[in-house]
Amino acid sequence: MKCVLITGAAGLVGGVLREQLRGRYRLTLLDLKPMPDACEGERVLQGDIGDPDVLALAMAGADAVVHLAGVPTEAPWEAIRDANIDGCYRVVEAARQAGVGRFVFASSNHAIGFYSRRQTLDESSLPRPDTRYGVSKVFGETLLSFYADKFGLASVCIRIGTLLRPDAPAERRHLSSWISHRDLGQLVERAIEADVRYEIVYGMSNNARRWWKDAAAERLGYHPQDDAETFAPELEGVDGTCTDPLAETLQGGVYCVWERDG
Repeated sequence: MKCVLITGAAGLVGGVLREQLRGRYRLTLLDLKPMPDACEGERVLQGDIGDPDVLALAMAGADAVVHLAGVPTEAPWEAIRDANIDGCYRVVEAARQAGVGRFVFASSNHAIGFYSRRQTLDESSLPRPDTRYGVSKVFGETLLSFYADKFGLASVCIRIGTLLRPDAPAERRHLSSWISHRDLGQLVERAIEADVRYEIVYGMSNNARRWWKDAAAERLGYHPQDDAETFAPELEGVDGTCTDPLAETLQGGVYCVWERDG
């Protein structure tokens, strides 16, 4: 059974993946914050990805890394730089030095948030980040493209849409971007297992209103089971808290209009 290191394992995405991947892999779970005790087949580590000794310990025996750690939303540049840019580099380089064969990066739909909701994107669409957070995700995608070409580190970058607890979309925008827990688990498993050098894929369920074509995910063997449209009747008229008309036209929604001056 392969060993998979999940960084940022105490967060929302990490908690979901811990549930979904348990029993499929031996899991090493790393986070700065405390986590529940290890279950069978798990190793729990508390530490900072900025500490080389912590990373070396976490990487020991890993066949694959799923990198989630970092600031999970918009923040001042210094925080984004330290955690999401420098931190991402440290984890990727530690994986290379440890001889890890596969790297799965939690990118985000905020890497392409300034596209219109009328546009359908695919893996070849150029980045249009909507936040400093989105910029950091574009950095991670580019860094892994370099590491795949230069060092042979097979990598999959997942532009995660909307993942929530409870496991359901909460507003109309999510009808396009939502991914269910079991679909994310399947997608990450395929990202670990598929024969691939480097891919960017979109992390979404089989949503009828999706904004993204995901031929790259199909090549991985991903077959999503859920569709946000199931929840559409109860979300009729349910919007987010932002009333800015521009936000309603862009895929990144409210994130596109925060601090906007242009």
